Amino acid sequence: MPQNSVVNYHNNSELYKMLPLLRKAKRMSCLLTPILLPSSAPISVHNFNATRSLTTSHHLLLSRFLGLRPKIGFSGKSRGSLRGMATKMDSVQQNPESISYLNQQEAAEIDEILMGHLGFSVDQLMELAGLSVATAIAEVYRPSEFSRVLTICGPGNNGGDGLVAARHLYHFGYKPFICYPKRTAKPLYNGLVTQLESLSVPFLSLEDLPKDLSNSFDILVDAMFGFSFHGSPRPPFDDLIQRLVGLKISDDKHQKSPAIVSIDIPSGWHVEEGDLSGEGFKPDMLVSLTAPKLCAKRFSGPHHILGGRFVPPSIKNKFHLQLPAYPGTSMCVRIGKPPKIDISSMRENYISPALLEEEVAADPFDQFQKWFDDAMAAGLKEPNAMALSTTGKDGKPSSRIVLLKGFDKDGFVWYTNYEGSKGQQIAENPRAALLFYWDDLNRQVRIEGPVQKVSDEESEQYFHSRPRGSQLGAIVSKQSTVIPGRNFLIDEYKQLEAKYSDGSLIPKPKHWGGYRLKPEMFEFWQGQQSRLHDRLCYVPETVDGRRVWRIERLAP
Repeated sequence: MPQNSVVNYHNNSELYKMLPLLRKAKRMSCLLTPILLPSSAPISVHNFNATRSLTTSHHLLLSRFLGLRPKIGFSGKSRGSLRGMATKMDSVQQNPESISYLNQQEAAEIDEILMGHLGFSVDQLMELAGLSVATAIAEVYRPSEFSRVLTICGPGNNGGDGLVAARHLYHFGYKPFICYPKRTAKPLYNGLVTQLESLSVPFLSLEDLPKDLSNSFDILVDAMFGFSFHGSPRPPFDDLIQRLVGLKISDDKHQKSPAIVSIDIPSGWHVEEGDLSGEGFKPDMLVSLTAPKLCAKRFSGPHHILGGRFVPPSIKNKFHLQLPAYPGTSMCVRIGKPPKIDISSMRENYISPALLEEEVAADPFDQFQKWFDDAMAAGLKEPNAMALSTTGKDGKPSSRIVLLKGFDKDGFVWYTNYEGSKGQQIAENPRAALLFYWDDLNRQVRIEGPVQKVSDEESEQYFHSRPRGSQLGAIVSKQSTVIPGRNFLIDEYKQLEAKYSDGSLIPKPKHWGGYRLKPEMFEFWQGQQSRLHDRLCYVPETVDGRRVWRIERLAP
């Protein structure tokens, strides 16, 4: 893994005390919240020689802290657009056979307990459920491809969940529509309708619905009936359910069918037995709430998601619930493996502002500074992570991810073990290439040039700025050598930890230090539609005895 990153906060002693907390964690998106950072505090990636100030704007960081993706004029991968609110649910998957399923009585009893002595209100549970549904949809269906979402709401709590989900989807960048044919005349539901109307979300009557839903919508959210429903659906919901059935049995193989998402129970299914008649619709996604109901065992679609990160331990213990762990700060978790995907069909249709020669900086270092600031402001995870590619005398290239520790007009700096494989290759062939990839911004930067070691003073100063554990790790690890097992490293580490337990200075090993790449070429890449990407290349030339950079546009 990359070495720990260093962030320097100038002129703020309290923030400087927080430095150990700002080193690389599992989620660096928490690194730059306005609670820690005043708008006037410049942020610097430090090379302890000549620092480039990387100032970001307070309002962008505030948006990030609140879980909103800052708007900087890009769209593309919706997964990333929600990182501030939810992590990848696919990072945790649960075997369907190892989790608990509820019958109807148990589901009703859990709701009674939650809204009884545990103090949850109906509207609170509805808000949590709707947010879980919206985040599940956004994790799987990108708004760049599935923007038009019709939510069909029933008269009960399931319909309320759908109204809440539609509101969140609006804020996630989708275009929601509502069909709510049997409205519930209660303040809670009236409030949910008012909230959507204030966002100008269209409410469609049954007469307004197009006959062929597949031409008008990309996602259909089934929020008609929940686990408390029994019997046969009555008009108009029986006809709406049949419309969903018809979408799945269409003979038109060339017609793209909307994805159907059911909230908790596919409407028309028995809560325990599933689709008894065998003639019900089969959703593409099922978002189970609190815990899956027994009918979910008969769900055969590609995406079974659990939402309900609010179940107290007392509920889990009383009902002996075995539920999957939620990853990171996600509101949802996948049950079972994601569907297999044809790798050859995976592609993005990037949408970005044009990258024009007359609008970029004349100096590539200044242009890199601008893009790096954008990556920082967008809250990207480890924006200073870069792929380092080297080649030894045998001509075999190697690449790995390292962390940028500073840059200025002299070059780009990183630190490592000089005796590792990259150090050996650089010794044999002192040239390298760097690649920064910021996917949420549809951007990458390539940099090529010769490499040399930084001064001993720079390496010494940076080494002693690192956490003591990282300093010990640099001594313990004989990078790229074969070791008998992990315990070997742990034992060596514990011995050194005991040796320096008195807080004495840990000496920097001679085999550890920094490198600086002096750029001879920059390429700034920005993704565009139809693969017509922008590529601007900076190459140096001498004009009137001084070095300047010529900008060339390359074909994508």
